[in-house]
Amino acid sequence: MTNTPLGNPSQFFLALSHLGETIDARADDADASTSYTAKLLSKGPKKIGEKIIEEAGEVVDAITGEPDENVASEASDLLYHLFVGLRARGIALDDVAAALISRQGMSGLEEKAGRGN
Repeated sequence: MTNTPLGNPSQFFLALSHLGETIDARADDADASTSYTAKLLSKGPKKIGEKIIEEAGEVVDAITGEPDENVASEASDLLYHLFVGLRARGIALDDVAAALISRQGMSGLEEKAGRGN
């Protein structure tokens, strides 16, 4: 098992920002016959959710037994589909960021216990 740190997130943030802007632009302006994003959004949250599940499975498969390049590629596919799902539901990335910020300084076990699940 490697112990490589996640690294500097600035490039990742720029990529996510661009992804969000691209999805918004295609959601607002694109034709479903020419844009995969528009096509996904036209199918609604249920179908997008099914695609997110599929992509998550592919990430798991990659993490558990494929080369690093495949892991990164599958993770990017999952993030893309997750962003499309958020857009379909009208959930702003600012809302996701606020949820993450509210958990800072809290252990995962503590956060999970606080949910009451």
